[in-house]
Amino acid sequence: MIGKLTGKLLEKHPPHILLDVHGVGYELDVPMSTLYVLPHAGETASLYTHFVVREDAQLLYGFATRGERETFRQLVKVSGIGPKIALAVLSGLTADELAMAVERDDAPRLAKVPGIGKKTAERLILELRGKLAGTTALHAHAAGLFVAPASARDDVVNALLGLGYNEREANAAIKGMPDDVSVNDGIRMALKSLAKV
Repeated sequence: MIGKLTGKLLEKHPPHILLDVHGVGYELDVPMSTLYVLPHAGETASLYTHFVVREDAQLLYGFATRGERETFRQLVKVSGIGPKIALAVLSGLTADELAMAVERDDAPRLAKVPGIGKKTAERLILELRGKLAGTTALHAHAAGLFVAPASARDDVVNALLGLGYNEREANAAIKGMPDDVSVNDGIRMALKSLAKV
């Protein structure tokens, strides 16, 4: 099984890319979330992969992070969800946003993804609940660059969302907040900022 590839990025034709690994060109399908963090053509990229062998094809999917790949693997286990729809989901939502939508029973948000209707969104929530929590903590090398684990700012946003604020309010409240702020201090600062509005 091919688990990870590192090589020169030759072409980007969404959702396909071509990666040259020591003279062998690998064609991969990637979600838009991965495509956005890839370097320019000619530069080195590192991708976690998922290899699928079918009677009529051998397909390789690439992901910027291990967490994204694990989310993809959980998605394709859901009945009625194939690799194309799983890529569409990860192109419309990050792995963290998907996990949050599932845990909050946010079917309308999932239904906004092309190819996902109301019934499919409800099935995703039912079958993925409790299975995506571990993926958000995973981190890896994205496009040859280190992707840090979720920062305290992310935890502050999640805390504000849990308190009933919407995403726009939560993101506005953390603007200008130092990256090294502790979660407790960040929540206090954010609540003060929201109280002024």
